[in-house]
Amino acid sequence: MSYSGGDNHGRGEAMSEAVSSRETGAGRRERRPQRMAAVPGGRATAAAMVQDELRREILDMELRPGAPLSEKELTARFGMSRTPVREALIRLKEEGLVEIFPQAGTFVARIPVGAIPEAVFIRQALECATVELLAERASAEDVARLDATIARQHEAFDAGDQESFHRADEAFHEALAQGAGYPGVWKLAQAAKSQIDRCRRMTLPVPGRMEMVIREHLAIVDEVRRHDTQAAIAAMRQHLGTLLPDLVHLQASNPDYFV
Repeated sequence: MSYSGGDNHGRGEAMSEAVSSRETGAGRRERRPQRMAAVPGGRATAAAMVQDELRREILDMELRPGAPLSEKELTARFGMSRTPVREALIRLKEEGLVEIFPQAGTFVARIPVGAIPEAVFIRQALECATVELLAERASAEDVARLDATIARQHEAFDAGDQESFHRADEAFHEALAQGAGYPGVWKLAQAAKSQIDRCRRMTLPVPGRMEMVIREHLAIVDEVRRHDTQAAIAAMRQHLGTLLPDLVHLQASNPDYFV
């Protein structure tokens, strides 16, 4: 999903206030020192664990673009040697989420504005194909599974729980791929949308955003329920494309986050 859209009027001011509130919001997880338990697999497994946790924090905007990443602090936090931590940072660099500057340090990568349209295009191609297949073959159980994820989003919205809302949103799109019979498509979409996700998390606190997302999800499910493939594709394409108009406002509100 895109966590964006709606009227352009007042969007920039709302976006700025929402992002600012997220800096100090009570809903953000506090990062505490955490020692990883010893596991089979040695260094490679340890590096993967650090990579997964740091990736989550970067995509959730708990670690902000441009934030320094100290190997020394990370080794203390995760309770392991520098080697797996360094390997994790190198892998995240390959994903475009970390920047490593010799003699200067390691930092959370800024969001490349020029890469966002292509990422949206890739995600639209994957998920529009997915929803087309699902609309052709959807069973009552498939539709019920989608309805259940939207119900979870309603609950999260009522509780003001952005984290649960985001998790339910991810579950909605994963359920689409599973219902279409191609769960691997969702994994491909996840790989393509890492930079999109950081923008999504910045737009999520904007007033009216969660309600809008629920409406768009309901529209997609309605077309799947009717087995209207073309209407389902159109609803999905519109849903995923609404992030692009917000980029200008996001960049203006947070110029240090983008490159």
